[in-house]
Amino acid sequence: MKHATSRELYGYWNRVRNGAPAPRRSDIEPSDLRRILADTFILEVADRGTYPVRLAGTRICGVYGREIKGDDFLDFWSAQDRDAMATLGTAVAADAAAAVVSVLARTARDRSVPCELLILPLRHNGPGYDRILGSFATLDQPYWLGTESIVEQTITSLRLIWPDEQPQFLRRSSDHLAEEIPAPIPFPVPDRRKRGHLTVFDGGKQ
Repeated sequence: MKHATSRELYGYWNRVRNGAPAPRRSDIEPSDLRRILADTFILEVADRGTYPVRLAGTRICGVYGREIKGDDFLDFWSAQDRDAMATLGTAVAADAAAAVVSVLARTARDRSVPCELLILPLRHNGPGYDRILGSFATLDQPYWLGTESIVEQTITSLRLIWPDEQPQFLRRSSDHLAEEIPAPIPFPVPDRRKRGHLTVFDGGKQ
């Protein structure tokens, strides 16, 4: 995780879950997150294709230039990344995975800023993971940030973190960041295994 906000939120979430796959929504105390509260959000898991924003910090809303509460989280993504984020959301909600996503966010004037997104599972009603706790923070602070709104964002890399094992790196075939994640494997190999809704290839960076 590159951003201090991501590291702080993950560390807090990891402590309060106390060995369980995920903490309950009621275990999260906003006062414990006061330093990063403006960069955090909570999503509802309505179904695989719908993730309404239930809470969003002030800095996140400032980046988008509006209040985003009630919006569908998947609507923030480009068409090519919407399905990828839906699949990622399913891994978090169904399999209690955590995820770190590197994002390139753009304005209407085609100015861009790199960001880091962290999403973590929560339990709210019942035994399932029907809420997602997350943070969204910019890695740079360009002069125009806050005066021009983000209108499009794309995935540059993503990483899943399972509660019971070391992180594994995943990659879309369209990504070109070989220094961050291993190249995709275009043919079947023996070191391949299913994890929930995703296929994990062993041998990536640890």
